[in-house]
Amino acid sequence: MKKRIGSYPRVRTKGGGRTVVSQAGGVLLVETVRKAGLDTAISAALTPWRKPRAVHDPGKILLDMALAVALGGDCLADVAMLRAEPAVFGPVASDPTVSRLIDTLAASGDKALRAIRAARAEVRQRVWRLADREAPDAGGTVTVDLDGVLVIAHSDKEDAAPTWKRTYGHHPLMGFVDHGPGGTGEPVAALLRPGNAGSNTAADHITAAQLALAQLPKKYRRGRRTLIRTDSAGGTHDFVAWLARRGRWLSYSVGMVITEQVHQHVLKVPASAWTAAVEADGEIRDGAWVAELTGDVLDGWPEGMRLIVRKERPHPGAQLRLTDADGMRLTCFATNTTGRPIAELELRHRLRARAEDRIRAARATGLRNLPLHRTAQNRVWLEIVQIALDLLAWMPMLALTGKARLWEPRRLRLRLFTTAGQLVTTGRRRILRLARHWPWTSHITAALERLTQLPDPG
Repeated sequence: MKKRIGSYPRVRTKGGGRTVVSQAGGVLLVETVRKAGLDTAISAALTPWRKPRAVHDPGKILLDMALAVALGGDCLADVAMLRAEPAVFGPVASDPTVSRLIDTLAASGDKALRAIRAARAEVRQRVWRLADREAPDAGGTVTVDLDGVLVIAHSDKEDAAPTWKRTYGHHPLMGFVDHGPGGTGEPVAALLRPGNAGSNTAADHITAAQLALAQLPKKYRRGRRTLIRTDSAGGTHDFVAWLARRGRWLSYSVGMVITEQVHQHVLKVPASAWTAAVEADGEIRDGAWVAELTGDVLDGWPEGMRLIVRKERPHPGAQLRLTDADGMRLTCFATNTTGRPIAELELRHRLRARAEDRIRAARATGLRNLPLHRTAQNRVWLEIVQIALDLLAWMPMLALTGKARLWEPRRLRLRLFTTAGQLVTTGRRRILRLARHWPWTSHITAALERLTQLPDPG
């Protein structure tokens, strides 16, 4: 009788290794922080909150938390990952020190949040200059997507409430800069709201848009070069009027609800007025057509607004709604962009679906759960999450190429950040040697080389 052989080799473990570094690929994020100047900017912004005899800098503590979240952490205690590797991440504050800083920043209210946001906006402008042709504004325009997120609460936290999906938690409103088909996206707004906050609350959309615009370089804070996109939750009179206000001149592409009036106008559109919808590659979209509505359906809306509707054969198994017509699924959006074919404008609005990818990445990066009890504390946590997402967007934009630029946080962690290494000290130099057999070691070394070639801040 033959002995049974296991599927995996037996490995004996023994503690005491001193030169092994886990999360060695995290040096990519550390180097991104250094080249972007994020460490000095955050430290300068939080100077008022540093006590005279403090050992740890508040800016460094906040950045350590953001790095821990970027590496997969989802609570304050996960900063221990960094504390265990001082050779890579430097000295890291203790858990009580981290908690005290969060409480201090939360107690200062909007003052601390404004300081953090101002530092992020300053660094964002520098990163976009460093990225050059890979920056989201390389084409001379910037697109900001606003969308709501449901965050489930598993305990009775402050402002947690029943949501419209019959769950329990919070309903933040987020804003993301779209990097286009060749990249990901970066967060520019996060408005924490109770779980029962309305989806189409105009005041919240205006506040989120203001936060997003404040994160952009000054030349994009007004004018047609900045496009604001939302789903039908943003299709309110007050929000569209705010976007179109004289002197602001923002471009917008806002989803609209199919009302009975819109439905009746669609039924009157002649067959010759429908244009075939298109795909991103320029090919005709099968079974989809677009048309522009005019007349009294635009009464009461800002001057220059265009209303474009799409009809499409529903996917197999999809149920039609009362507002659909002739067996076709109807969707509608408003825009103030002129001089472009309506099929192209409809495609541009449809690409707003990339915001769902950004939300999925945010859920995987600290937004799956709000770990703190009080709302003021969780507002600080949202800023930490945004810094983590910034780093996960800036590092690929500055250092990765090809398909690797599109990797989402989970894949970045699995392939790059969790790489182990060996720390070798020769003279006064410390060298981190990565595993030669690891399939993505070349991605890490090439990315570090690109980051090294970038100019230092100042």
